[in-house]
Amino acid sequence: MAAPRAYLRLVSPVWNAGFGGARGLSGMVAPEGTQKKKRTLGQYLADHFSDVQALREYLTQRQMSKVHQKNWIPTNVKNQYGPYVAGAFFILKLGGSVKFQGQEWIGPNGYSQFRQGFLKFQTVPIEAVDASGCALNYNGLDNLLPLKELQTLSLQRCPHVDDWCLSHLYPLAHSLRELSLAGCPRVSERGLACLHHFQNLRRLDISSLPAVSNPSLTQILVEEMLPSCEVLGVDWTHGMKLAPEEPPQDTARPVPA
Repeated sequence: MAAPRAYLRLVSPVWNAGFGGARGLSGMVAPEGTQKKKRTLGQYLADHFSDVQALREYLTQRQMSKVHQKNWIPTNVKNQYGPYVAGAFFILKLGGSVKFQGQEWIGPNGYSQFRQGFLKFQTVPIEAVDASGCALNYNGLDNLLPLKELQTLSLQRCPHVDDWCLSHLYPLAHSLRELSLAGCPRVSERGLACLHHFQNLRRLDISSLPAVSNPSLTQILVEEMLPSCEVLGVDWTHGMKLAPEEPPQDTARPVPA
């Protein structure tokens, strides 16, 4: 009996010091599980993305994928209900507004009502579209090109409208009378040059285009390209200061004493 007790006295300090008791043993049994629980978001990103650029590209691709989904409309909708209903569905789904000939504007709030009675609009042309601020892109414009009676189109502040989009609009050149591109961050001089087909335009807004390097010169060139169109862009009075008025001079001769 003495030998086992001595053995236990000898092993006990080694056990406690070397392995930290039961806690130390559990740490050696399942170290991987414990580490997985303690993994942080930074460690996860470091494992899946080699650098910040790869993460940025991944997020960009994911965002563009969502934009493409928003700009897609089933082909059977166009074939079954016609271009006017399909175009209206597309714009209202994006959060824009449409106006049929002889009708009031239909906005995002009226989307559900439009779905209930859309059959009566199958033969009614769309004359105006307001897609301001919508996630409209190059592919989404295909839903508007069949609207041959479209007269007014507002694309202002659309983040994905670029020069390629403007080159894609030429099927609307005959009918379009008003076009707004104000605040589109990706529209440059190259895209505006594509508007030379739109000789029937009467009003064009190209104000606040950050990608245009010389707004004043660009507006002059667009005005020459579209002589019958009112071009809104540079505020010519902005930054101009009037010369201070000089105080009136007393021209009366002094009276001699």
